[in-house]
Amino acid sequence: MPPNTRNPNALPIYVQIAELLIRDIAAGRLIDGERLPPERDMAAELNVSVGTLRKSLAELEKKGMLERIQGSGNYIRETGTQNSVYAMFRLELPQGGGLPRADILSVDHLKKPSDLPDFGTSDTGSRVRRMRYLNDTIIAVEEIWLDESAGLIKRSLLSDSLYRYYQHQLGFWISRAEDRVSIGQLPDWTPVAFTKAAGEAVGYIERFSWSDKAEPLEFSKTWFDPDRATYVQRLK
Repeated sequence: MPPNTRNPNALPIYVQIAELLIRDIAAGRLIDGERLPPERDMAAELNVSVGTLRKSLAELEKKGMLERIQGSGNYIRETGTQNSVYAMFRLELPQGGGLPRADILSVDHLKKPSDLPDFGTSDTGSRVRRMRYLNDTIIAVEEIWLDESAGLIKRSLLSDSLYRYYQHQLGFWISRAEDRVSIGQLPDWTPVAFTKAAGEAVGYIERFSWSDKAEPLEFSKTWFDPDRATYVQRLK
């Protein structure tokens, strides 16, 4: 699976590879104590240089998820994914894992419509619409609203990880979220390139997200194709 180079603000390639491995660990595709293939073989499979791969493995080592034994190899150490950029991204490929990616469809600063639930302290906010991928598989469309009290989202600075944008550009991080999963109809703005047409029934997630304040500052709606992705919540 080649790294994402379509977006000029995409995560660095070594971070993308590290996140892909983290999600494979979470999905059980890589298990605790497993020895990884030789670095040159892994780099060739991932279509990156050995140097880039080693930076990715160093990221996992810093998170306590990899043990590098001189003369023996690299071994997985499963310690949770709380430090992952995508720690709260619950959609996975049917076989598990997959690196999240996104095409930005629009970014607007608007008055909140009356059909949105209450969140934040402002009556305006940033609305982001995206089409989501896992690796190169289209899986979902989503609409995210960020309360204006938390700052305005600038399209030119967005990367695949909105939460990383919050941390690096707006100075806060999401500490918890509440998901409500059901079935919903795809919205009328669903791109033609999506796997199903507007109005079709698909999996549906509503999410409220909090930083360190009492009230949620983000609300999102995600419509996902259940033939291509599953919602996974692991309890430990």
